[in-house]
Amino acid sequence: MLLVAAYWRTNLTLRQLAPLFGVSKSAAGRIVSQLGPLLALRPRSRFRRDTVLIVDGTLVPTRDHSVAEQSKNYRYSTNHQVVIDAVSRLVVSVGRPVPGNRNDCKAWELSGAKSSVGNTTVIADGGYRGTGLIIPHRREPGQTELPAWKEAHNTSHRKVRARVEHTFARMKTWKILRDCRLKGDGVHHAMLGIARLHNLALTG
Repeated sequence: MLLVAAYWRTNLTLRQLAPLFGVSKSAAGRIVSQLGPLLALRPRSRFRRDTVLIVDGTLVPTRDHSVAEQSKNYRYSTNHQVVIDAVSRLVVSVGRPVPGNRNDCKAWELSGAKSSVGNTTVIADGGYRGTGLIIPHRREPGQTELPAWKEAHNTSHRKVRARVEHTFARMKTWKILRDCRLKGDGVHHAMLGIARLHNLALTG
C-alpha cells in the first residue's frame, strides 16, 4: 500500500520507484494494478434529507488516448466529476472518467455521478445549466444587471461552491493527477484512491 501511495504522490516512473522498495519494475507494476483498486473510495449510498452536495469537474492529463481526448488545456485529458458534502467537505462520489472534451453538464450524467446522488440537493457552477442543479443566476436577454437579491444569492453560492475547488487543490498535490501514465481504469482507480486518502486526512 505504501508503494501505491508513493507512486500516486510522487508520480515517479515504476523504473525509478521499484528500487526504493527493493522490487523489480514488473513487480511494482503488478502491485500498483492489484492494490490500487483496493484503496478506492466507496460512494456513499444514503444521504440525510437536509444534505447539500457540491459537484464540479476537473481535468486530469492522461496519456492513454483510448480514454482521453484533447480538452481546453490543449492536452489529452479525462474529465472527472467529483461530488463533495458541502458541510464536511468530504468526497462522497467520483464519477467514471469521460473524455476531456465533454463539457460538465454532459459528463455529470455520462460519468454516473448524477445517479450516485439520487434526489439529493446539489449545487454547481454555470456550466451545469439545464441539469436541474442549483446554479448561479444569469442575466436575461436585454437585462444589464441582476437584481440585488440575485447578486446576493450568487455571492453566497460562490463562497460555498469554492469548497470543491479547495478539494481539487488538495487532491492535486498527488502528482499523478497532473500527468497520469496509467492505462485503462488506472486513472479512475487513482482518482478514487486519492479521494479516499483525502477523506482520511480530513477526518484525522
